Amino acid sequence: MSSAPLAARLRNPSGPLFFPVTAYDRTGAVAPDVYREHVRRGVEAGAAAVFACCGTGEFHALTPEEFQDCVRAAVEESAGRVPVVAGAGYGTALAVRYARLAEEAGADGLLAMPPYLVVAGQEGLLRHYTELAAATSLDTIVYQRDNAVFTPETVVSMARTEGIVGFKDGTGDLDLMQRIVSAVRTEVPGEFLYFNGLPTAELTGLAYRGIGITLYSSAVFCFAPEIALAFHRALGSGDDRVVNRLLDGFYRPLVELRARGRGYAVSLVKAGVRLRGLDVGEVRPPLHEPAEEHVKQLAELIERGHALLEEEQ
Repeated sequence: MSSAPLAARLRNPSGPLFFPVTAYDRTGAVAPDVYREHVRRGVEAGAAAVFACCGTGEFHALTPEEFQDCVRAAVEESAGRVPVVAGAGYGTALAVRYARLAEEAGADGLLAMPPYLVVAGQEGLLRHYTELAAATSLDTIVYQRDNAVFTPETVVSMARTEGIVGFKDGTGDLDLMQRIVSAVRTEVPGEFLYFNGLPTAELTGLAYRGIGITLYSSAVFCFAPEIALAFHRALGSGDDRVVNRLLDGFYRPLVELRARGRGYAVSLVKAGVRLRGLDVGEVRPPLHEPAEEHVKQLAELIERGHALLEEEQ
C-alpha cells in the first residue's frame, strides 16, 4: 500500500491496467504460488495497476478468506511499485466486509461491483455505494453494469461523496457516458476518473477516447502483455494506424471468439494464460471451460497478434 492517492497514481498510467486471473490447483483450491507468479509477471511486464479479485479474477467464486489471501499476495508481489485495487460486491453488508478485508490486506483501493441480483432504484444504489465508501479509508471506483446503471445526477452525487474517486462503465452506452461526463464536469470541481470496463475494452478504445475516457481494463494483458502494451502505447500516442491494425487482425477476431461461449470473458482468458505456459487451473463453477476448438483458435490468434507486432518493427 502506498501513501500516494489512488486517483493520482491511476490518472496517467504508464501501461495497461492488469486484472489477473485467480489461480487454482488440480483440486480446485486456490494456488497461491502460481497466483503470485502471475501477478509478479504482470507487474514486471509493465502493468500500471493490479486489480485483484475482480471480474476476471472470479470475485464471485472466492470465499472471504481466499479473497483476502489473494489481495494480500497481490500487494506483496506488487511491493508498492503499482497500486492494488480489490473487488468488493454483493449486498451492502458483505461489500463492506470485503472492503475491510481488502484494507487489512494492504490494498490501495476498491472496485465496487454491482449488488447481487436485485434491481434497485437510484436512491438505494446511491446509499449502497455511499455506505461502502465510508466503511474504509480506501478510495473507491464504482462499476456500472448489469443491474447497476446510473443517471448522470446519481453519478454527480457519487462524485461529491468522499472516497469515491472514479467510475467504470461496463454498459457501452456512449450517449449515457457522455451525459455523465458532462454533468460531473459541470457540477463537481476537480478531476473524476472514468474507465472503459467493457470485456476486451481495447475494441472500443477509440470510441471512448472520443468522449475523453482513456483508462481501460485489459484482460488481454493477462495472456498477451506484449500485444496489450503495444496497443496501449498506440492508443495513448494517437497512432491510429497501429491501433486499427491490431483491432482488425487481433482484437475484433478475439471478441468474436469470446462471443461464442457464455463466461468466455473469464474462461477464455484463463485458457490464454495456460497457453502462455502458466498453469492457473480451470474456472470454478458455474463458469465452464471453453471448447477445445476455441482454445486452438485462441492460440492461433495470439500467434497472429505477435506477427502483427513483428511487422511493425
